Order: sequence, then C-alpha cells, then structure tokens
Amino acid sequence: MSEALGPRGVLEHGLAGEVYNAGGPDEVPNMDVVRRIVELTGASESQIEHVADRPGHDRRYSLSSEKVRGIGWEPRVRFAEGLAETVGWYRENAWWWEPVRSGDYRAYYERQYGRPLGSSAA
Repeated sequence: MSEALGPRGVLEHGLAGEVYNAGGPDEVPNMDVVRRIVELTGASESQIEHVADRPGHDRRYSLSSEKVRGIGWEPRVRFAEGLAETVGWYRENAWWWEPVRSGDYRAYYERQYGRPLGSSAA
C-alpha cells in the first residue's frame, strides 16, 4: 500500500473475524502517565493516591501492531501528543463527563442495572 490507512482501513482491508491491535512505539510507565496528566491538568501531585496492587495485575501492557501494519496502518500521533490532545478534549467537552461527577451517572446506572454502581452482580 502506498499510503497509511485512514480510519476505515481495517474495515476495508482487514480480514473478517481477525483482531488488529493498533499501538505506537512509545512505552511509558504508569506513574509517568499519571504525572503528565497532573501536569496537563494543573492538578497537584498530592492528589495522586497510591493503592495496593490487585491480585494478578498486569505488570506491562504490550501490543503487537505487526498485523495491522501489514495491511498499511501506521501510527500518526506519538503518545505524549495524543495524551495532551485527549486532556484538551476533556477540558473542552465537560458536558460529556460532568454527569459522572454530579451523581447523575450513579442514578442512571442503578436504573439500568437494578443495583448501585460498585456492587456485585446478583
């Protein structure tokens, strides 16, 4: 393929039933991501709460993008740039996430699932 696949690339060029992982070359420790989010949002590092590891947690997430690159996909945005763009999107679209903070989402969840958010399934 002569150019990188666009948003519909896997749909148009991939094989039905196949899984295509898309990932870039950047490997960033979780705490570095957290600190960058704190920096981008103007929050304080004192808001970072360290919690105990959950049993069986993943020490590392690593995807192979070999298959999707084989049909012409290439990443267009590096991690740091994408993270900054994501934080910017959330800043500009409070309408999307504000109901979660207001409690409206908890009420919605309970109506939808018949149980409070965070409770175990029956």
